[in-house]
Amino acid sequence: MSIFRQLANRYKKQCETNEKHPDPELATRYYRTNTAQMMQTIEELFKADQNVNILSISKEHGEIAAEIKKDKSCFAIVTVVTVKPFETAVDINMSTEQSSPAGVHPILKREVLSIYEKINKRHDFLGSARNADK
Repeated sequence: MSIFRQLANRYKKQCETNEKHPDPELATRYYRTNTAQMMQTIEELFKADQNVNILSISKEHGEIAAEIKKDKSCFAIVTVVTVKPFETAVDINMSTEQSSPAGVHPILKREVLSIYEKINKRHDFLGSARNADK
């Protein structure tokens, strides 16, 4: 990646995971569980953190929206989708309206990875970007 692209990415106010993300750390993660259990886990993780305020939970759509007030105030949407029986994909979209002279993308990325680390402790991690070639 060119130095200019790296510099531009640093100032993005959104960090989103997806199946074919150029940054392997931000690829969709897969876990051995079902949607209901994963939604419950994420809800419990958010409720246990005093810096997180859950704004909405849509079990029908597999989404949890939350406001996170840590280094920067940001908004997170966690999407949970069952791909196969007991194989669930988790994607996270984190954004903020705030800015920083050093850029906010690294802060948002750190938050995304922190959520994934907490989930890893509670569910069997199966891998990242498992369906990228399909």
